[in-house]
Parts: sequence; structure tokens; C-alpha cells
Amino acid sequence: MENLAISTDKQSLNNVKIGKEVKIYDFVNAYNCTIDDGSKIGTFVEIQKGASIGKNCKISSHTFICEGVHIEDNVFVGHNVSFINDMLPRATNSDGTQKTDDDWTLTETYVRKGASIGTSATILGGVTIGKNSLIGAGSVVTKDVPENAVVAGNPAKVIRFISPES
Repeated sequence: MENLAISTDKQSLNNVKIGKEVKIYDFVNAYNCTIDDGSKIGTFVEIQKGASIGKNCKISSHTFICEGVHIEDNVFVGHNVSFINDMLPRATNSDGTQKTDDDWTLTETYVRKGASIGTSATILGGVTIGKNSLIGAGSVVTKDVPENAVVAGNPAKVIRFISPES
């Protein structure tokens, strides 16, 4: 079986709102999220509740899109990209009790239209990746990325700017 689901009409699968002509490949774990028209979701991707994928996006294999990540239209996400939504991750509270959903603060992240994120990049919570920007492979994005910027490194820094048509 090549595809887990190919949607031609608006529907819901595992509480996922799936747009038209969406391709979702094998071994994807998606729940309570939105994937809009024409997007492709590669093998071994996880998309958590409350995340949203815009139109005509390509999400490559082994990528983790956590709760609070909002990806606009025409975005490319390379293989093994990780998003983070908890700025103070801990397994337990100070009293030793295990943390629950009520014991943390969701930090949302936005990837604007036409951006591209290279393989194995890590995107920290609370950042906005600007429209048409490019994130280099292996980069760690710790702050907002301007529109049309090319960033790379750990932490990611602006290398140059590109024209919006690029």
C-alpha cells in the first residue's frame, strides 16, 4: 500500500481535517490536526493535536510537528525536522509528581507562506519563520527569521537575503 490516505474530498480521518488531494504516506501519526488541500505528508511523520498544515505543503519523512505549530501554504519541510513547543521541559514538578497537560505552557510557532526548512533543522517554540525564508540543513532556529532571509548554523544566523521570486 503506497498511501495511507489520498483525499479527494473534505473529510476527517483520526480527527484530522484533510483537504482535497492530500497525500499521506505510510506510518504517519496524525491526530486532531488540519492538513489543507494538495499537501503531501511523508512516511514516519507525526502531527499532533492543534497543529495546522496549509495548502500545497511538502512535509518530508521523519518530521515531528508538535501541538501549536502552524504552517502556512507552499511550505517545504525537509527530512527529520523537529519543532519544539515547551520552553521548560521537565518530567516532574518540583514536588516529584509527574507533570500533566496542566503543568506546562504551550509555545506556538508559525511558519509563513513559501518558507523552506532544511533537513534535520530544529525549530524552537515561539518563533516565526518569515515568508519565503530558507532555513539551512541542521540549523537550530532560536529566534524569529525575517522574510526572504537565508539562515544557517547553531544558533541560526542570517547569511543573506533572497528576492521574493527565488
